[in-house]
Amino acid sequence: MERENATFLEGFILLGLFPGYGHPRTLMSIILLVYLIAIAANAILILLIWVDPRLHTPMYFLLSQLSFIDLAYVSSTVPKMATDFFSGSRTISRVGCGTQMFFWLMLADAECILLTLMAYDRYVAVCNPLRYSAVVSPRVCLQMALGSWAGGMLNALAQTVYTMHFPTCENKIKHFFCEMPAVLMLSCEDTSSYLMVLMGMSIMFITVPLSLIVASYARIFLAVLRMSSPEGRNKALATCSSHLTVVSLYLGPAIVVYMTPGSAHSPELDQGLSVFYTVLTPMLNPLIYSLRNKEVLGALRKVLGSSWAVK
Repeated sequence: MERENATFLEGFILLGLFPGYGHPRTLMSIILLVYLIAIAANAILILLIWVDPRLHTPMYFLLSQLSFIDLAYVSSTVPKMATDFFSGSRTISRVGCGTQMFFWLMLADAECILLTLMAYDRYVAVCNPLRYSAVVSPRVCLQMALGSWAGGMLNALAQTVYTMHFPTCENKIKHFFCEMPAVLMLSCEDTSSYLMVLMGMSIMFITVPLSLIVASYARIFLAVLRMSSPEGRNKALATCSSHLTVVSLYLGPAIVVYMTPGSAHSPELDQGLSVFYTVLTPMLNPLIYSLRNKEVLGALRKVLGSSWAVK
């Protein structure tokens, strides 16, 4: 009887971000501000890489892909959250929930893969510079980008279909978007076996990329120590430190949400961490890569100078 009743729950109610918080308008205003900065910063970085020939290199091509993913990533959750807040309607259909989950997962997984490939790009550039142009050719860069999207899409499709096939006995999602762990909590059935599968997939898309990134940067660090030129050493360290910062901000919170038992953290903690890697990180990524990057800042000054010259 319980399973039959569950089939009638064709929609959900998103309870939102910190529903018990006393100043929801202030919180939403901050999130919208962060969202607008994320959209503007990533769009500007993509534009700079596109218009400046000096940035037409493998590293910046991959960085433009990261910015494009971040644009879509932050847009997969914040517009719906803002619409729910201002309209007062927090409902989402089962199809809409599955669609949001699919796109969010695809973009999250694609970013994990891309961050790993960006570490490999830096490894080849620092440890094998003479063969860099041959190893990381334009064709290889395109394959890296397509591989990131394809890997993210396949995993997201499998995870979404399996998650949404569970019947639900409740319809109130304790989250601001349809994230897998929050939706699974509504299931009428025992999901412990699937949670083990989810843990395995998390290892594949979080632990394995993190291990490869750490291994790449260990080799890079050893190569940097052997460099005789202080200028080359500082440039390599600046580029690599930016990437390591982005990786830490993105994968750190994801490890807590997806690779620790559900009993070890509360829905509020999950929401806070989700805000961090879903909203804040897409805003911080372009700032981290550009503020310490002379080439990007030079491209920005060139574009601004051209604009003022035209006026």
